[in-house]
Amino acid sequence: MSGRQRKRKAAVALRYRPDRDPAPRVLAAARGQLAEALLRAAREHGVPVRTDPVLAEGLADLRPGEVIPPALYEAVARVLAFLWRLEQEKSAEEGRQP
Repeated sequence: MSGRQRKRKAAVALRYRPDRDPAPRVLAAARGQLAEALLRAAREHGVPVRTDPVLAEGLADLRPGEVIPPALYEAVARVLAFLWRLEQEKSAEEGRQP
């Protein structure tokens, strides 16, 4: 490492319930080894994972239960759209199976 310190990986779990939440909320946020554990647990439980290091860094300092700030709405909307597309693809695949 030259004069800069390498940043630790960040991971954030989000939840959005439009009928209850004014905006998506942070369920969990972690850095380093805890971030790796959070990602591993998500994958083991079939939770979709989207890699976006810049967004994860922006959300990693929020406390669990905290609503995301308006400055990050657009970036989080892209994540939600990604998840929606995954759900649509999964539903289509399930509909094609005998």
